Amino acid sequence: MAIAGIKYEKNIRGINTHVRIDLKRYGNNELLEDFLDGVEAENLKGSETITLDEFKSHMDKRFKKNV
Repeated sequence: MAIAGIKYEKNIRGINTHVRIDLKRYGNNELLEDFLDGVEAENLKGSETITLDEFKSHMDKRFKKNV
């Protein structure tokens, strides 16, 4: 089944390995955004974290907000 704006790429064995998505057509799609957010979160798993208070303090200093 072909879907306009979505192309599947196969390797030399005929196995799907990549999907190309036309962002002009689907770039504002909430499900695509959710998928990409999930991929980004998975890539950040195990990386260093900070507390919410540390983040707020950093943002206050960055934007020179007096606390």
